[in-house]
Amino acid sequence: MTKRTLGGTSRKRKRVSGFRVRMRTHTGRRVIRSRRKRGRSRLAV
Repeated sequence: MTKRTLGGTSRKRKRVSGFRVRMRTHTGRRVIRSRRKRGRSRLAV
């Protein structure tokens, strides 16, 4: 049986676009700020 195409990408998703990664850089913090301003329920992944 072959594996699914997108298996095991949740770790990558966290590492690329998780909350702590966003808070590390100036532009990432800007992303979080703008999403807070819009009233998003999920700020990051």
